[in-house]
Amino acid sequence: MKKQELRRLLRADLYRNCGRASAGALIRGVLVGGPFKYVFWARFCKYLSRKSFVWRPLYYVARIILNHYMFKLGLQVSFHADIGPGLLIGHFGGIVVSRRAKIGKNCNLSHGVTIGVAGHGPDRGVPTIGDNVYIGPNAVIVGAISVGDNAAVGANCVVTKDVPDNAVVGGVPGRLISEKGSYELITRTDWEHADDPQ
Repeated sequence: MKKQELRRLLRADLYRNCGRASAGALIRGVLVGGPFKYVFWARFCKYLSRKSFVWRPLYYVARIILNHYMFKLGLQVSFHADIGPGLLIGHFGGIVVSRRAKIGKNCNLSHGVTIGVAGHGPDRGVPTIGDNVYIGPNAVIVGAISVGDNAAVGANCVVTKDVPDNAVVGGVPGRLISEKGSYELITRTDWEHADDPQ
Protein backbone atom coordinates (compact mmCIF):
# COMPACT_ATOMS: atom_id res chain seq x y z
CA MET A 1 0.00 0.00 0.00
CA LYS A 2 1.37 3.40 -0.97
CA LYS A 3 1.03 6.59 1.03
CA GLN A 4 -1.52 8.00 -1.43
CA GLU A 5 -3.72 4.92 -0.99
CA LEU A 6 -3.52 5.21 2.80
CA ARG A 7 -4.59 8.86 2.58
CA ARG A 8 -7.48 7.95 0.27
CA LEU A 9 -8.70 5.22 2.63
CA LEU A 10 -8.48 7.45 5.71
CA ARG A 11 -10.20 10.34 3.94
CA ALA A 12 -13.10 8.08 2.95
CA ASP A 13 -13.38 6.47 6.40
CA LEU A 14 -13.25 9.83 8.16
CA TYR A 15 -15.82 11.44 5.89
CA ARG A 16 -18.26 8.56 6.30
CA ASN A 17 -17.82 8.71 10.08
CA CYS A 18 -18.18 12.44 10.69
CA GLY A 19 -19.12 14.14 7.42
CA ARG A 20 -15.81 15.99 7.14
CA ALA A 21 -12.30 15.05 6.02
CA SER A 22 -10.26 17.96 7.36
CA ALA A 23 -7.05 17.71 9.37
CA GLY A 24 -8.95 18.87 12.46
CA ALA A 25 -11.57 16.18 12.00
CA LEU A 26 -8.79 13.58 11.65
CA ILE A 27 -7.15 14.68 14.90
CA ARG A 28 -10.48 14.64 16.76
CA GLY A 29 -11.32 11.27 15.22
CA VAL A 30 -8.06 9.69 16.35
CA LEU A 31 -8.20 11.21 19.84
CA VAL A 32 -11.91 10.85 20.69
CA GLY A 33 -13.51 9.20 17.68
CA GLY A 34 -14.73 5.89 19.10
CA PRO A 35 -14.64 3.16 16.42
CA PHE A 36 -12.85 5.46 13.96
CA LYS A 37 -9.77 5.25 16.20
CA TYR A 38 -9.65 1.53 15.62
CA VAL A 39 -10.14 1.89 11.87
CA PHE A 40 -7.34 4.48 11.73
CA TRP A 41 -4.84 2.26 13.53
CA ALA A 42 -5.87 -0.81 11.52
CA ARG A 43 -5.24 1.07 8.26
CA PHE A 44 -1.94 2.39 9.62
CA CYS A 45 -0.82 -1.11 10.68
CA LYS A 46 -1.56 -2.49 7.23
CA TYR A 47 0.40 0.35 5.65
CA LEU A 48 3.41 -0.15 7.95
CA SER A 49 3.33 -3.95 7.60
CA ARG A 50 4.25 -3.56 3.93
CA LYS A 51 7.12 -1.16 4.50
CA SER A 52 10.79 -2.11 4.82
CA PHE A 53 12.34 -3.38 8.05
CA VAL A 54 13.41 0.18 8.92
CA TRP A 55 9.75 0.88 9.74
CA ARG A 56 9.40 -2.19 12.01
CA PRO A 57 9.71 -0.33 15.36
CA LEU A 58 6.87 2.02 14.39
CA TYR A 59 4.83 -0.96 13.14
CA TYR A 60 5.16 -2.69 16.52
CA VAL A 61 4.07 0.47 18.34
CA ALA A 62 1.05 0.75 16.03
CA ARG A 63 0.19 -2.92 16.69
CA ILE A 64 0.28 -2.31 20.45
CA ILE A 65 -2.08 0.65 20.08
CA LEU A 66 -4.38 -1.35 17.78
CA ASN A 67 -4.47 -4.25 20.26
CA HIS A 68 -5.31 -1.81 23.05
CA TYR A 69 -8.34 -0.55 21.14
CA MET A 70 -9.27 -4.09 20.12
CA PHE A 71 -9.78 -5.02 23.77
CA LYS A 72 -11.14 -1.65 24.85
CA LEU A 73 -13.73 -1.33 22.07
CA GLY A 74 -14.47 -5.02 21.47
CA LEU A 75 -13.45 -4.87 17.81
CA GLN A 76 -11.55 -7.68 16.14
CA VAL A 77 -11.45 -6.42 12.58
CA SER A 78 -8.20 -7.81 11.22
CA PHE A 79 -5.98 -5.25 9.53
CA HIS A 80 -5.04 -8.01 7.08
CA ALA A 81 -8.61 -8.08 5.72
CA ASP A 82 -9.11 -6.52 2.29
CA ILE A 83 -11.45 -3.64 3.17
CA GLY A 84 -12.32 -0.91 0.70
CA PRO A 85 -12.58 2.81 1.44
CA GLY A 86 -15.43 4.29 3.45
CA LEU A 87 -15.71 1.74 6.26
CA LEU A 88 -18.23 2.87 8.88
CA ILE A 89 -18.49 1.05 12.21
CA GLY A 90 -21.66 2.50 13.68
CA HIS A 91 -21.20 1.24 17.26
CA PHE A 92 -18.34 -0.68 18.80
CA GLY A 93 -18.68 -4.01 20.54
CA GLY A 94 -18.46 -7.65 19.52
CA ILE A 95 -17.44 -7.16 15.88
CA VAL A 96 -15.29 -9.89 14.33
CA VAL A 97 -13.98 -9.83 10.74
CA SER A 98 -11.71 -12.60 9.44
CA ARG A 99 -8.28 -11.68 8.17
CA ARG A 100 -9.18 -13.26 4.81
CA ALA A 101 -12.48 -11.42 4.33
CA LYS A 102 -12.99 -9.07 1.39
CA ILE A 103 -15.22 -6.05 1.87
CA GLY A 104 -16.01 -3.43 -0.77
CA LYS A 105 -16.30 0.32 -0.41
CA ASN A 106 -18.83 2.14 1.81
CA CYS A 107 -19.66 -0.78 4.09
CA ASN A 108 -21.60 -0.24 7.33
CA LEU A 109 -20.83 -2.66 10.17
CA SER A 110 -23.16 -2.64 13.16
CA HIS A 111 -22.34 -3.96 16.62
CA GLY A 112 -22.17 -7.72 17.09
CA VAL A 113 -21.40 -8.50 13.43
CA THR A 114 -19.38 -11.59 12.55
CA ILE A 115 -17.82 -12.13 9.11
CA GLY A 116 -15.93 -15.36 9.29
CA VAL A 117 -14.79 -18.75 8.07
CA ALA A 118 -17.14 -21.71 7.66
CA GLY A 119 -17.41 -24.94 5.72
CA HIS A 120 -15.30 -28.06 5.28
CA GLY A 121 -12.84 -29.17 2.63
CA PRO A 122 -13.22 -27.38 -0.71
CA ASP A 123 -16.31 -25.51 0.57
CA ARG A 124 -14.36 -23.85 3.38
CA GLY A 125 -13.90 -20.13 2.98
CA VAL A 126 -14.75 -16.57 3.93
CA PRO A 127 -17.31 -14.13 2.54
CA THR A 128 -16.78 -11.51 -0.12
CA ILE A 129 -18.87 -8.43 0.60
CA GLY A 130 -19.71 -6.02 -2.24
CA ASP A 131 -19.91 -2.22 -2.33
CA ASN A 132 -22.44 -0.14 -0.35
CA VAL A 133 -23.51 -3.02 1.90
CA TYR A 134 -25.31 -2.47 5.20
CA ILE A 135 -24.84 -5.21 7.82
CA GLY A 136 -27.26 -4.96 10.75
CA PRO A 137 -26.67 -5.65 14.46
CA ASN A 138 -25.63 -9.19 15.41
CA ALA A 139 -25.68 -10.41 11.81
CA VAL A 140 -23.51 -13.42 10.99
CA ILE A 141 -22.08 -13.90 7.48
CA VAL A 142 -19.95 -17.01 7.10
CA GLY A 143 -18.54 -19.30 4.44
CA ALA A 144 -17.29 -18.97 0.88
CA ILE A 145 -20.24 -16.83 -0.20
CA SER A 146 -20.72 -13.41 -1.76
CA VAL A 147 -22.95 -10.55 -0.69
CA GLY A 148 -23.81 -8.39 -3.69
CA ASP A 149 -23.52 -4.64 -4.15
CA ASN A 150 -26.10 -2.42 -2.43
CA ALA A 151 -27.39 -5.30 -0.30
CA ALA A 152 -28.69 -5.03 3.27
CA VAL A 153 -28.43 -7.77 5.87
CA GLY A 154 -30.99 -7.46 8.67
CA ALA A 155 -30.41 -7.63 12.41
CA ASN A 156 -29.70 -11.11 13.82
CA CYS A 157 -29.65 -12.59 10.30
CA VAL A 158 -27.46 -15.63 9.63
CA VAL A 159 -26.22 -15.64 6.02
CA THR A 160 -24.72 -18.85 4.65
CA LYS A 161 -25.71 -18.52 0.97
CA ASP A 162 -25.01 -15.93 -1.73
CA VAL A 163 -26.95 -12.67 -1.54
CA PRO A 164 -27.75 -10.97 -4.88
CA ASP A 165 -27.24 -7.28 -5.65
CA ASN A 166 -29.86 -4.90 -4.19
CA ALA A 167 -31.29 -7.59 -1.91
CA VAL A 168 -32.53 -7.24 1.65
CA VAL A 169 -32.15 -10.45 3.63
CA GLY A 170 -33.35 -11.33 7.11
CA GLY A 171 -34.06 -14.26 9.39
CA VAL A 172 -32.30 -17.48 10.33
CA PRO A 173 -31.21 -18.70 7.89
CA GLY A 174 -31.14 -15.52 5.84
CA ARG A 175 -33.77 -15.27 3.11
CA LEU A 176 -34.73 -12.60 0.60
CA ILE A 177 -37.39 -10.27 1.99
CA SER A 178 -37.20 -7.40 -0.50
CA GLU A 179 -35.19 -5.92 -3.36
CA LYS A 180 -35.03 -2.35 -2.04
CA GLY A 181 -31.36 -2.73 -1.18
CA SER A 182 -29.30 -0.53 1.12
CA TYR A 183 -29.92 2.78 -0.62
CA GLU A 184 -31.54 4.50 2.38
CA LEU A 185 -29.06 3.04 4.87
CA ILE A 186 -25.71 4.01 3.33
CA THR A 187 -24.92 7.73 3.55
CA ARG A 188 -21.97 10.05 2.93
CA THR A 189 -20.65 8.17 -0.07
CA ASP A 190 -19.38 11.30 -1.85
CA TRP A 191 -16.06 11.20 0.03
CA GLU A 192 -14.05 11.47 -3.19
CA HIS A 193 -15.02 15.15 -3.27
CA ALA A 194 -14.13 15.72 0.37
CA ASP A 195 -11.13 17.76 1.49
CA ASP A 196 -7.89 15.85 2.00
CA PRO A 197 -6.87 15.72 5.69
CA GLN A 198 -3.19 15.95 4.64
